[in-house]
Amino acid sequence: MKVFNEINLKHKSGDIYGGVTAAVIALPMALAFGVASGAGAEAGLYGAILIGFFAALFGGSPTLISEPTGPMTVVFTAVIAKLIASDPVNGMAMAFTVVIMAGMFQILFGVMKLGKYVTLMPYTVVSGFMSGIGIILIILQIGPLLGQAAPGGGVIGVLENLPTLLSGMQTKETVLAILTLSILFLIPKKLKQHLPPPLVALVVCTLISVIFLSETDVRRIGEIPTGLPDLRLPVFSVEQWQVMLIDAIVLGMLGCIDALLTSVVADSITRERHHSDKELVGQGIGNIMSGLFGGLPGAGATMGTVVSIQAGARTALAGLVRAGILLIVILWAAGLTSVIPLAVLAGIALKVGIDIIDWGFLKRAHLISGKGALITYGVILLTVFVDLIAAVGIGLFVANIMTITKLSELQENDVTAVTDPDKTDLELSSREKEILREAKGKIMLLYLRGSMIFGSSRAITRKNSQFGGCHTLVVDITDVKHLGVSAALALEESILEMVNAGRSVYIVTTKEQALKRLGKLDVLKNIPDENIIVGREVALESISAKHTA
Repeated sequence: MKVFNEINLKHKSGDIYGGVTAAVIALPMALAFGVASGAGAEAGLYGAILIGFFAALFGGSPTLISEPTGPMTVVFTAVIAKLIASDPVNGMAMAFTVVIMAGMFQILFGVMKLGKYVTLMPYTVVSGFMSGIGIILIILQIGPLLGQAAPGGGVIGVLENLPTLLSGMQTKETVLAILTLSILFLIPKKLKQHLPPPLVALVVCTLISVIFLSETDVRRIGEIPTGLPDLRLPVFSVEQWQVMLIDAIVLGMLGCIDALLTSVVADSITRERHHSDKELVGQGIGNIMSGLFGGLPGAGATMGTVVSIQAGARTALAGLVRAGILLIVILWAAGLTSVIPLAVLAGIALKVGIDIIDWGFLKRAHLISGKGALITYGVILLTVFVDLIAAVGIGLFVANIMTITKLSELQENDVTAVTDPDKTDLELSSREKEILREAKGKIMLLYLRGSMIFGSSRAITRKNSQFGGCHTLVVDITDVKHLGVSAALALEESILEMVNAGRSVYIVTTKEQALKRLGKLDVLKNIPDENIIVGREVALESISAKHTA
């Protein structure tokens, strides 16, 4: 496996233009996310540069643009608030340590080749979680939109202080925020193809504030430190270690999902295929470096990625060019950003929150599946009002329980017990039907097919009650593609019940996997070798011959 991402000069003009375009989009977003998180505008820029550079250099998706994203910012904002509340002195440093730890987990996931499993989450849970994050991002911007500092306490704190925020509304800042949102929503499509709406809103509204408003009329970003960021060594607190570890896992997992889903979007446009595990390693390295230098955590950004590809980007050179341009801003042009009003950045962040909400699915969720809709809405409520971890955990648990229940119902049809050939839909040969009729219910044929996993064990167990008047059980697993542990244990129970009652058991199969699984359970030692037969009709003929002899 190559260490570096795909970088070449065959598409240098497209990559350079794609990188420049992505940088133009990244600047207002990075500033908005930095301010929204509470870590400062410079933290957003540092994250955009470091994650973008290292993920592009070491990742596995050539056209992926990585930077701070809405979901990652929301989670990190909660981490900052939690750690500062518990340790005002070291809380911020500990929050950046969480970013470093999250990057380490991402590298671990990549090394363990878990990339293909990361996105295997029910869409109902992913949609609810992402929509909940969008709602949180919107609510957290209410204070800045009204010209005031966001109150502490997260979503609950904002909602509790809503009357106070409304009564203290600063009209000039609110007008700027509304103007920002108007530009973002109403900008013509033709203009949108050439100029990113966030940049247009940022420049236009900032110029209006500079020309028509004084320094004291609106709150502004202020001076951003120029030059390279200082190295921040990890800070650990024994008391907070468990909390930091859980936050890091959540942040790392969210970053993995965000990046890999965006990689899939990039693949669909370029007709290429990304390397999931390598991408996780690249994302991990990027987040470690961002945390070390006080930057926000990040992941693959859909908007930046799509626009970069549409501009001509085809290799990771675009991501490197983008990071280089943002680095120039930090080194020599950071002073130009000091006059940007905070209300404008709040408007940009609020628009991101609106875009994160999965409107397309939410409008149809109740039509597609009532139970699925309940999961989605439940995850949204838990995400917004309870806890991000609880939302995903409970959502996955409920979704998996529902899946298992549905799977069990479906696999009932894959387990068939036959004693009367005239009362079954199972296809039998004329000779098989004849033998079963002659047996008059004394022979039971237990037929299994497909993948027998845990959902089928209940169906197998239910058939045990029908063994009462049978002298012989024929277990036909010829059409079983995979015999899982739970299904094998259920079969073992059925077989031993017959054996312990002094009755005969025959196993019909050609599958080595099924026989090996039953053999490891010591089931086969209770069955004579001559009773393990290839061919159902052969087995029935053997039984018929024994009982007519």
